[in-house]
Amino acid sequence: MTDQIILGVKKEEDPSEDRVSIVPRDLKSLSSLGLKIVVEKDAGIKAGYSNENYETSGASIVDSLPNNTSIVTSLNAFYDHSSNHIENSIIISLTDIRTNSEIKKICENKKLSLFAMEFVPRIARAQKLDALSSQASIAGYRAGLIVATSLKKYLPLMMTAAGTIPPSSILVLGAGVAGLQAIATTKRLGADVTGYDIRLAAGEQIESLGAKFISDEVPPDSETSGGYAKEQSKDSQKNQLEFLKEYILKSDAVITTAAIPGRKAPILIEKSTVEEMKQGSVIVDLAAATGGNCESTKLGEEVEIKGTKVIGPKNLSSDMAFDASIVYSKNLLGLLEIIIQENKINLNFDDEIVDTMMVYQDGKSRIEE
Repeated sequence: MTDQIILGVKKEEDPSEDRVSIVPRDLKSLSSLGLKIVVEKDAGIKAGYSNENYETSGASIVDSLPNNTSIVTSLNAFYDHSSNHIENSIIISLTDIRTNSEIKKICENKKLSLFAMEFVPRIARAQKLDALSSQASIAGYRAGLIVATSLKKYLPLMMTAAGTIPPSSILVLGAGVAGLQAIATTKRLGADVTGYDIRLAAGEQIESLGAKFISDEVPPDSETSGGYAKEQSKDSQKNQLEFLKEYILKSDAVITTAAIPGRKAPILIEKSTVEEMKQGSVIVDLAAATGGNCESTKLGEEVEIKGTKVIGPKNLSSDMAFDASIVYSKNLLGLLEIIIQENKINLNFDDEIVDTMMVYQDGKSRIEE
């Protein structure tokens, strides 16, 4: 009889991280795959899941994952570079492996196999694994709420006995998952919302949410085959800044969400533009973690420049850890259902999902440089 596969749920080492990678409600499905689940003590506490919740659902609570753990799940497994990773194990986690050479060294030294959740291919069958989208949607929603509570104004049109108050004007830059959710959230709250994206295909999505769509003259190759925005030339970036400035200065709040996978975020708002914005304006920069779309953004801080608040959230999805953990757990379950077959780990590299997402195998890189 073969040994049962042990799946370990790691307690996140990042003190600002409240999410947990696997939630109790998914343990039954994981057990049906033939997995034995062990959870590090208090791994789910900050997300709203007690040790008792896990035990009741069939998991064992441990102080640290045993050395015979085959698969380790996490949100950010490599936050602490000195962490004692289990040799020869499979790690499933979000990473920044494209830009962080330390992760590569750890994988090589510990002979780790790594499924990077940010490498989910853009194919229909992989949609339920798309952790970037599931977490971005939550971040976009949260950004809309931050705008609503940071502005010293109503978002909706208000008709009162004392007169009519016009709706706040919100500009959302970037219409990916986070941007579209920010548009939908602020629109539901009654704001006058405008969306911008260099991908003309995004216009229909923006307008379907009831917002206005703006776009400048876009190069024909502005979108990758995977649907992401490409990095623009210096001339295109200059024209983009000039085009956007007019709309930024008209707005009460701006939410920026533009990102390029594996690259520094593009600058969409110059410091000089921030200085010209209306008193009491707000910028929420969702790209803060990758350098920011605004030149004035500071990661994890709220700064004020001539009366304009510039907010650079570090991890908005973690602020809604309960639900963020639920959808991330479902993303991981989708992957585990592919790689666990007949109670065994089956790494079929003929499967595009496995081939794309496994960036390290037994300590050797599978990333195309």
